[in-house]
Amino acid sequence: MGFIKEFKDFAMKGNVVDLAVAVIIGGAFGAIVSSLVDDIITPLLLTPALKAAGAADIEHLSWGAVKYGKFLSSVIKFIVIALVLFSIIKAANAVTKKEEAAPLPPSEPSSTDKLLMQIRDELKK
Repeated sequence: MGFIKEFKDFAMKGNVVDLAVAVIIGGAFGAIVSSLVDDIITPLLLTPALKAAGAADIEHLSWGAVKYGKFLSSVIKFIVIALVLFSIIKAANAVTKKEEAAPLPPSEPSSTDKLLMQIRDELKK
């Protein structure tokens, strides 16, 4: 019975649940980005390049035996995901930015501060 309780405690920890949610959302987001690249970006932006290369679809782009069309599509997907994640993280950091610590109230100056104040006062004379 101890093993099941330990596993339940482990599985219900906040970090594990957060990670599971992130993986599920990441998978769904990956599908959205794939559709964006395959159904919107490729037809709108890459159609002239595809026609010039003599390919009907980005997946048919090849140079000899090297089929670089799928790789190009994956690179575009990666860039889109990276830009979105960068934007999300930048926004989250701006929201959670901690206020700078308030300066400590003035207290008795240290011996170094006292010496520096004496030097400053002597230089003013």
